[in-house]
Amino acid sequence: SHLTTNPADKERFLCIYPSYINNKKTLAEGRRIPVEKAVENPSCAEIRDVLTAAGLNVLVENKMYPREWNRDVQFRGRVRVQLKLEDGSLCQDKFSSKKDVMFYVAEMIPKLKIRSQKSGGADAGSQQGDAGKKGKKKKK
Repeated sequence: SHLTTNPADKERFLCIYPSYINNKKTLAEGRRIPVEKAVENPSCAEIRDVLTAAGLNVLVENKMYPREWNRDVQFRGRVRVQLKLEDGSLCQDKFSSKKDVMFYVAEMIPKLKIRSQKSGGADAGSQQGDAGKKGKKKKK
């Protein structure tokens, strides 16, 4: 089938797998962003919630990440995101690349309500921020 060049077509949406932003993964296992910016075992639902809240057009597909050895349901799924409109212009200026999307999602997932409840209420957010800064110098 002819691959469409229309950015508003589902086939042209970005693919984001949870592994890309999972701090439990190595680069070889598919992590795409620095570990200090990544999130612990993010789920497709969390990625979807963050991007939907950001006002993006998001789909979830029941596809396995090829490098994911764990066949568990929680690791299943990938998220498709529309970055560009039919005329090629960006849906949102702050999301111009896959990296923008990954960094944004990884930043926002810890702020999701479900996450903050797990880690013990309102204080968790501020403490987490400080913990993240300490590890900056280690390795690029």
